[in-house]
Amino acid sequence: MTSPEPAPAPVPDETRRLTLNGPRGAVQRSREFSRQALLDWHWLAVDGEHWPDDEQMAVFEDVLLMVSELVTNACLHTPGGPRELRLRWDTLRLRVEVSDASPEPPRLRPSADPRRPGGHGLRVVDRLARAWGSRPEGAGKSVWLEVPSPLDRRRPSGARGR
Repeated sequence: MTSPEPAPAPVPDETRRLTLNGPRGAVQRSREFSRQALLDWHWLAVDGEHWPDDEQMAVFEDVLLMVSELVTNACLHTPGGPRELRLRWDTLRLRVEVSDASPEPPRLRPSADPRRPGGHGLRVVDRLARAWGSRPEGAGKSVWLEVPSPLDRRRPSGARGR
């Protein structure tokens, strides 16, 4: 009789939260907070075999840009600005959430005039994130996005999904 195959190890899940009290300084604080979290989670880790490649650097910078866009939208379009930034990483994907007091979901505008400033933030998120959306949260909402971890590419091809 063979013994049953062991259950897969649970995927670690780490969440970081930053309370934001309105729009003043929120974008810069959110970028710095996100940058530090990604560094703590070794998104750009260097070990004996790997150095951050161009794609990892691009994903790192894209995440910071998308955080800026979500927080900026909350600063510009919601009463009181953003309330909280949450980052949740489970080693396979990063989920970014920005909560605010407005129940109105964000809308992706039709193509904005590239010669005019503004109106491009959600289009950037739409192109860079694997998925994004919003959900009700209390009397307001949370706008979220997800991106895959760039570290998943480091595993040998036979090790994916294990």
